[in-house]
Amino acid sequence: MGEIPIGTVVHFFHKPMVAAVRIEGGELHVGDAVHIKGHTTDLHHRVDSMQIEHDPVDTAKPGDLAGIRVSERVREHDRVFRIEESSP
Repeated sequence: MGEIPIGTVVHFFHKPMVAAVRIEGGELHVGDAVHIKGHTTDLHHRVDSMQIEHDPVDTAKPGDLAGIRVSERVREHDRVFRIEESSP
């Protein structure tokens, strides 16, 4: 199981608990497991919904600014990693 850098948190919206993530490398899909980490952040989370420009999407590509719902506070400049899950 490894972690692949995907992007950076550029803003956090307290209500409704959404992180705006600039996708910098690779793709992010609904259902992916992510690890968001920074100086005071260490969140493992599964992406259950994602939006670009207020439209629901299933995939975000490099250059996109995607909003993902998160379960706890994250901070600007936190790094976002996609967790590669090994198959049994």
